[in-house]
Amino acid sequence: MNKTIFEITKMDCPSEENLIRMKLDEISSIANLHFDIPNRKLTVFHTDEIDLIEKYITELNLGGKKITTEHTNQTEFNDDQNQRKLLWTVLIINFTFFIVEITTGIISKSMGLIADGLDMLADTFVYGISLFAVGGSLIKKKRIAEIAGYFQITLAILGFIEVIRRFLNAEKFPDFTTMIVVSILALIANGICLFILQKSKNNEEAHMKASMIFTSNDVIINLGVIVAAILVNGFDSNKPDLIIGSIVFILVIQGAIRILQISK
Repeated sequence: MNKTIFEITKMDCPSEENLIRMKLDEISSIANLHFDIPNRKLTVFHTDEIDLIEKYITELNLGGKKITTEHTNQTEFNDDQNQRKLLWTVLIINFTFFIVEITTGIISKSMGLIADGLDMLADTFVYGISLFAVGGSLIKKKRIAEIAGYFQITLAILGFIEVIRRFLNAEKFPDFTTMIVVSILALIANGICLFILQKSKNNEEAHMKASMIFTSNDVIINLGVIVAAILVNGFDSNKPDLIIGSIVFILVIQGAIRILQISK
């Protein structure tokens, strides 16, 4: 058995972890994957095909780089039996906040909240693919990933069109109070998701680190919407909200492209 450690510089949250798991799922020589999200490290236990493993990780464009490969006598792994239950938990949390942010975004006329809600939906897709494809064929998993990827891109493009329309036309300013309150709630939700998934790995050092929360793209997006809300109120303009919305739509499209790479 060999143990190869990769540095994944853009692995910011459990969503990227699940993308990597899905990408490597078809490689039969992999015995186990161990993720250290706070330190952005992936340990692959495998018997062969290291070149293929490295190729697949590189294709995800998450900044994957092989650090070391060494022989190990470890052949047994304690997989967490509650992992499926925890994935369902974070899926429900993400989907719930997708509904909340889309609804409040429409009511408050905030593209930042709408875009953040779409980002929550993107994470929901990743967890959903991981859950529904378990035990299924590789073809089924790739088909689901392809549908999810194109659906995300379609929604993001529609979002961009709405952003352009609001740039060109006089629109009522978004309700900055709603933006701040909902974003703080989403921030808490993302923190909970990161905490329970990282804690499930029984890694006390990892889940004790506050840095694991603040390295997440999702959390950075939440903070960005809060800052945009403050700027909307301070400058009496809807432009900060449209700018943060555009940035998040770009991130959603990037995530969708990674999902589509799995379907190839």
